[in-house]
Amino acid sequence: MTENFTSPLQAVQGLTSSELPRLYSEAAKAAKAFYDHALKSVTPRIAPNGKIDRKLMGIEQRASHGLGWMCAYAETLAQTANWAERLSNDGAFGEADALLSQILFSEYLKQLSSGIPMTQCEMVRSADLGISLETVSTFLSDPAVSVLISNGDTPMVRSRAAELIKNAQGQATVENTGLDETMSMVRDQFKKFADEKVVPFAHEWHLKDELIPISIVNEMSELGVFGLTIPEEFGGFGMGKLAMCVVSEELSRGYIGVGSLGTRSEIAAELILNGGTQAQKENFLPKIASGEILPTAVFTEPNTGSDLGALRTRAELDGDHWKITGNKTWITHASRSDLMTVLARTKPDTDDFRGLSMFLAEKPRGSDENPFPANGMTGGEIEVLGYRGMKEYELGFDSFEVPQENLLGGEDGDGMGFKYLMATFEGARIQTAARAIGTAQAALELGLQYAIDRQQFGGPIFDFPRVQDKLVMMAAELVGVRQLTYFSAHQKDSGKRCDLEAGMAKLIGARVAWAAADNALQIHGGNGFALEYPISRVLCDARILNIFEGAGEVQAMVIARRSIEEHLKANN
Repeated sequence: MTENFTSPLQAVQGLTSSELPRLYSEAAKAAKAFYDHALKSVTPRIAPNGKIDRKLMGIEQRASHGLGWMCAYAETLAQTANWAERLSNDGAFGEADALLSQILFSEYLKQLSSGIPMTQCEMVRSADLGISLETVSTFLSDPAVSVLISNGDTPMVRSRAAELIKNAQGQATVENTGLDETMSMVRDQFKKFADEKVVPFAHEWHLKDELIPISIVNEMSELGVFGLTIPEEFGGFGMGKLAMCVVSEELSRGYIGVGSLGTRSEIAAELILNGGTQAQKENFLPKIASGEILPTAVFTEPNTGSDLGALRTRAELDGDHWKITGNKTWITHASRSDLMTVLARTKPDTDDFRGLSMFLAEKPRGSDENPFPANGMTGGEIEVLGYRGMKEYELGFDSFEVPQENLLGGEDGDGMGFKYLMATFEGARIQTAARAIGTAQAALELGLQYAIDRQQFGGPIFDFPRVQDKLVMMAAELVGVRQLTYFSAHQKDSGKRCDLEAGMAKLIGARVAWAAADNALQIHGGNGFALEYPISRVLCDARILNIFEGAGEVQAMVIARRSIEEHLKANN
């Protein structure tokens, strides 16, 4: 049970601790209603005839992407309110929970009405979405919205929240996430692993631009990281995406490279589970689960980016082998991997996603001396700012042979590659959101410790209000995006379609991670710009999160498209 407390907002409003979640719920409903106004306004601009016009969606990118951001904000507040209510019902809603959540509500409600930062230089205003001043005024006059905007994020609130964050050594955001006992034990196990085996060494790996030591990979195998969500019948633990989130968070808090080692196994396993033949499942899944084979995803090509339907790499059947020819880029952990999931065109008369197939292409593991010893395959490293622990590569295939039986799905899989891949996007984006949370948590902890240790003008810089403001906002946003991500994982684990929820979690998570890293570096001042300080690595690592697994612009488009489709469906 949590001790009774009185927050500044309670003192102003005369609320009890148990009444705060009700206030959040009312404000979240108002935010949803405000978003609905935007949805009704934007839909005719994108779908004037009751069906989405792709050309118009491109022309109206500012409005459609802004709609995606507004949708993500409304859902973040809704899930934060649900979390607060669950904790309150269990008698576990603590002071730090209350302060950080009310700060989040205050800030996001303000941004909904006045402008949401899609990037540092791109703001979406309510007027851009066709929302009238009268509607804005009605939103701001809602009792719950009004009180949270006016009193939810005062200097007194931030000062007390900062004190609690300091007392909890930065763990105030993870002490009460609403996880059950099993998931809490999982978090504790991987937090211990990250603190002992990753955090002390991660910065050296980054500075030396080295692959994560194979000993770490082997220990992760023993802990079950690579088989976490693979069914028990195929040698895995049979756990869900929520477990994947918790593990990815803690490993990424240690180092995003370690937190990402399981991503390729997750993608490969989901591809095989969704599209593979029984023989493919029985052959590959136990080896992936045990860590015997390390997969890599080979999808992207030069000049295609997110437009996977434009891929040119081709595969031709020659006897009992497919021969793959073409170029791929941004292939993570390619040298050390044993299995490539390769997307290639098997129907030469097509020029879109309908002619693509997925291959389970085995190859020998490379070494530093000979990174790509396979026949018909070459590769070169791409030097990168961050996310270095697995390395990035460009690959070239010249009649690279794959056995006929390794076409994913067998004969029925010819031309089904894009469909199989689409089924993995939800899980991959949920995990990327979790990696973003871990990265943001690392930034918060580094920024907090530096602020406590750094003495200026006769005291620690932690005492400066604007330093506290930065730390508190990092923590408040972590509360919201963590609940949004867990919600998307719950949806996936329940067997529900969750491309919308996964996109929102990834969209918000990537921005939160970048903002946290940038502000933690600012707290370090000039030292943050020095390579010797780990925050310089975290900043570089955080930057990739808004690009891979679907850029922020793609996520906003996905959210808007799905929202408009659902709106049209409901009103037909």
